Amino acid sequence: MTIIDYLIFAIFPLGMAYAGASDLITMTIPNRVVLIVAGAFLAAAPFLPGMDLETFGLHLAAGGVVLLAGFVMFGFGWIGGGDAKIAAAAAMWIGLPHTLEFLVWTSLVGGGLTLVLLIARRRLLPAFAVRQEWITRLHDSEAGVPYGVALAAGALIVYPQTAWMALIGG
Repeated sequence: MTIIDYLIFAIFPLGMAYAGASDLITMTIPNRVVLIVAGAFLAAAPFLPGMDLETFGLHLAAGGVVLLAGFVMFGFGWIGGGDAKIAAAAAMWIGLPHTLEFLVWTSLVGGGLTLVLLIARRRLLPAFAVRQEWITRLHDSEAGVPYGVALAAGALIVYPQTAWMALIGG
């Protein structure tokens, strides 16, 4: 495997998994994770067969449209800023042909996660959970939903169908 194969296999999936885990535990997605995921796309894209200038532009457009929509949702208080940024970085990797599917999966997982949290927040926490700061934060009815978890899941569900996996025989 070449370094590009490692970029393709490791940075995007691990970056998304890290973003989801970070959001679950801290309710934040670090900017450095977004920059690494987006930067890795820019570094790996020239090595993807068929990634001509038009296709590259479409990948960037997917990221730009998702970023714009994300910031509108952020403005309404529906999602966090980190969610908007990591969604855009993921859309760049996934590309225009799979962006809608990514967003649908993200919505389905996010809806399920929201329902689970709403139900859990109506119940008392067991004693062992009260001592875990991140669990009590999730249990707080005033807290939001760590939507980075849904974004990571949606991206990782769709990723195997992208051109990146075809590049390395996936």
